[in-house]
Amino acid sequence: MEIEVIAKVLKELGHPTRLTIFKRVVRAGYQGIAVGRLQEALGIPGSTLSHHISSLVSAGLIMQRRESRTLFCVAEYEKLQGVIHFLQDECCADEELESVPPS
Repeated sequence: MEIEVIAKVLKELGHPTRLTIFKRVVRAGYQGIAVGRLQEALGIPGSTLSHHISSLVSAGLIMQRRESRTLFCVAEYEKLQGVIHFLQDECCADEELESVPPS
């Protein structure tokens, strides 16, 4: 994953309201959560919620699915895993291995 994509994702998740929304969507699982239910659960005004969802969609963190008149938000778990992998990929790569004498 390109660093610009990772930076965009982290930027969008850096806002407390968007992070709260995303955590709730992730918690809902693969079936997603209806926008109305998300609004009820978080107590966020509709226009504000719509703005934040739009930002999360543009970063590729969630997708939306319409069923009849209900709009669902579903987490893009592959994108989330990609970001986590990017952050963990080189964990401790520069750490020097020193042999520590036994006590």
